[in-house]
Amino acid sequence: MSDTVRPTPRMSPVRWTPPVAPDRARQKSSVPALPAVRRIELPGDGPEDVVIDADGFVYCGIADGSVLRVDLRNGAVETVVNTGGRPLGLHAEADGSLLICDAHRGLLRWPGTGNSVEVLVDTVDGEPLKFPSNVVADPEDGTIYFTASSHRWPLEHWKGDLMEHSGTGRLLRRAPDGAVDVLLEGLQFANGVAFTPDRQSLIVAETAGYRLNRYRLRGPGAGTRETLVDNLPGFPDNIALGSDGLIWVTLASPRNPMLDALLPRAGVLRKLLWKLPDRLQPAPERTVWVLGVAPDGSIVHDLQTDGSSYSMVTGVAELDGTLILGSLHESAIAVTHVPDSTFRK
Repeated sequence: MSDTVRPTPRMSPVRWTPPVAPDRARQKSSVPALPAVRRIELPGDGPEDVVIDADGFVYCGIADGSVLRVDLRNGAVETVVNTGGRPLGLHAEADGSLLICDAHRGLLRWPGTGNSVEVLVDTVDGEPLKFPSNVVADPEDGTIYFTASSHRWPLEHWKGDLMEHSGTGRLLRRAPDGAVDVLLEGLQFANGVAFTPDRQSLIVAETAGYRLNRYRLRGPGAGTRETLVDNLPGFPDNIALGSDGLIWVTLASPRNPMLDALLPRAGVLRKLLWKLPDRLQPAPERTVWVLGVAPDGSIVHDLQTDGSSYSMVTGVAELDGTLILGSLHESAIAVTHVPDSTFRK
């Protein structure tokens, strides 16, 4: 993994008045509660995203640059490749290849066993691609859609983007011929991206905006953006289309009252806070929290449990009622299930 020191940008806070946090933001569990999680330990920290391939294997990337393949049946973990950077969001292709958002190297592709990674996108409009976050691909024509969380703040200083609230996140598209264009910009920490079941639209999470957006790809309104779910009770991170047709959304932490109180105030207060040691700054609250959202924006599942054994859930994949979770900080992936599902693993 590259040991390049990435400078901290100078904070230029933008005022924003967030919507009043719903009561749900202050609750610690759900009814029904998310069932207890089972940890599968990894040889390193930070499986930020998780995806399931056509054979049922789970893939994740960790902080040392390794991409891991996990067998849920026996807990076996295998390193398949090292990106030389910091892998975040992943997408498993039908041919066994992986698309990888690497926070330091750009959008990558791993062709499969025995191959090294290929760089697909490392510049956009002549500038380095910064902080690519999550990715999906259209299986019919190979078009790739991916997010970049911030044009200013690197992964190592992600809290700075949330505190500054300057909104430099983007949704991008890579055509099959390699051309890259920007579909949306000005997003508040663009994060998870997923297709709707009919692939007519993309759902995009804005972590610092507490919302999910719909970007219409085809049909009436193609090329337009609308809010799908607003005023979420926590910070949405990676999202994924499940086998049940729902968009599964991770909430890495409940809303932070201090941050919400500071965002509408003079920026100097956030500048001063940013200069304090990390332990004195707003921090994620330990919890395990996922939502199952229908394509029309209705919340079908709101599942939360205590974060004593796992926390800061940033990745989710659903298959036949089983939920696989990833985390920016944990040294394991976690497995649980949808409470009303008859499927158990």
